[in-house]
Parts: sequence; structure tokens; C-alpha cells
Amino acid sequence: MNLWHSIADEIKVKSELVVTPTVKDLLSAVESGKAELGIAAISVTAERSKAFDFSQPMFDSGMQIMVRAQSGDGGFLAHMLAFVFSYAVLPLIGFVLLAILVPAHLVWWSERRHSRGMIESKSYFPAIFEACWWAFATLATQADQMPKSAVGRVIAVFWMFISVVFVAYFTATVTASLTVQQLQGDIKGPEDLPGKQVATTTGSTSAIYLHQQNSQVLEFPKIEQAYEALLNGQADAVVFDSPVLLYYASHDGKGKVSVVGSVFRKESYGIVFPPNSPYRKPVDNALLTLKENGAYQRLYDKWFKTVSP
Repeated sequence: MNLWHSIADEIKVKSELVVTPTVKDLLSAVESGKAELGIAAISVTAERSKAFDFSQPMFDSGMQIMVRAQSGDGGFLAHMLAFVFSYAVLPLIGFVLLAILVPAHLVWWSERRHSRGMIESKSYFPAIFEACWWAFATLATQADQMPKSAVGRVIAVFWMFISVVFVAYFTATVTASLTVQQLQGDIKGPEDLPGKQVATTTGSTSAIYLHQQNSQVLEFPKIEQAYEALLNGQADAVVFDSPVLLYYASHDGKGKVSVVGSVFRKESYGIVFPPNSPYRKPVDNALLTLKENGAYQRLYDKWFKTVSP
């Protein structure tokens, strides 16, 4: 909004800023007369020019792709820890740890009644720890002894069957997760997006483009929600206006995300007006003045100078 304040000062008007959730809502406000003009990351398109007037371009931009950072720091151990505590694997591990308690308690209950049971201690502690270890070892197909009681053996057979199913499911989940990570690492440009889960904002030109490219589009009201979808693994990439992604990657998302590939589908941002607005010409003149006197460049440097693609 710094740019608009400079324009307003130049044309000597007072204004009230009204924030809308999406670009679509902003355009609706201008079209309905609720706002006299709109300023944001609004791409000038042929379709929009049929219903609105635009200022001269206030910013030359385009789309770019952001993915989760593929850091090489930390080596194998760091990568394995990141994988174990990932969105896909951690809930599965937590479920298994809870599930182990069920056969462990059943075996403890049956074996403590048997004279030659595999659980030596008859008290709950430390007997339950022995039973949990047996359940875990059986799950890993490494159990070195089996229950002696009839009930315990039935439980053991059932738990071994569950273990086989679990190992197969866990292997498939790990393989799928690693494959997704590999595919994500292969996203280098727009040609890699079809078939991927790609997040962007609702009603944006990025959303329209992604639908045309047959990507699996996740649309969110705010770009911040698209960032979260990327970070938690819900999305493989975010596609949006280049300067917005670059700013996030060098500030709040530093070290967590990276912007890949070059700018594509180059677009220009413009200030949007209803048709025949009396403010269009003064705003155009103010933009030219700000560019000529260096004020525009100072604003640009403030927000983007430290950002490297």
C-alpha cells in the first residue's frame, strides 16, 4: 500500500483503504461501485479489460513456482529424522505405538496365569514392559519366544497376521512418500506441474492457468493458506505471482521453501477502475512522476532489493 499512499499524495486526494479477501472480491467491489478503484497484485488481462479500465502497468511480473526447500545440510541422519517426523509418517508411527499396547496387555493377562508363561514377573510392573517388548519384536518379526498359554498363542497368531499386514502397509507408505519427495524435487518449471497438487489463490490468473494445464489445483482464499498447504505436505508446489513468492521465500519462508525456474506467463499489474473513471488519468500521471523522480525505485528497493531469485 506504500505505492498507493505515494500516488494519493501526488494527486492530492484522501482515501480509505478497504481490504478484500481475494482479487475476485476486489474486482466485484469496483464493478459494483463499492470502491472507486482497486490496487493489488491485479494482472491486466484481455478478459478483465472488457469490464474494467486499467492504469498503465505499475509492475511487470509473471508467475513462478515455489516448492519445499531441498536442503543438503545435515546429511543422511538429518534427512531420515525429517522423514520420520513428516506429515505422512508420524501419525502412522503414533498409531502403531498405541496399537502395541492392546496385544501386550492381552498377553500379559493370559501369561501371568500360566505356570510356565513367558512373562516371568506376575506384577503389572515390570511385566507389562516385557509384554510390550514382545509385541514390538513380533511386529518387527524378531520375537525370540512365544506365549505358553492357549489364549496367548491365539493372540500371538492374530498379532503376527496383523504384523504382516502392517509391514506391507508401512513399506507402501514409505515408498509412496519417498516417491512424492522425489517427484517434488523434479519440479523445475511449468512443464512439470501437470498431475501435481498445486496450491494458489481462488480466482487468480494462476488458478486459471493451472486448470488449463490439468494440474490438481488447490485453491485458497489467501496466499498464506497456500504456503501452509505446501509446508505441511498437502501441496507439491505453489504457483503465484513471482514477487509475492520471492518475498516470502526470503523472509518468513527462508530455509523452508525455494523458488524454482524462471518467470513464465509474464503479466503486468495495473490499478483497476470502473469504465470512464475520472481517476484513471491523474493516477497514470502520478505513476509517471513517481518513476521519473525516483520515488518508485526507492519503494521497489525497499521490498525487493534483498530478494534473489
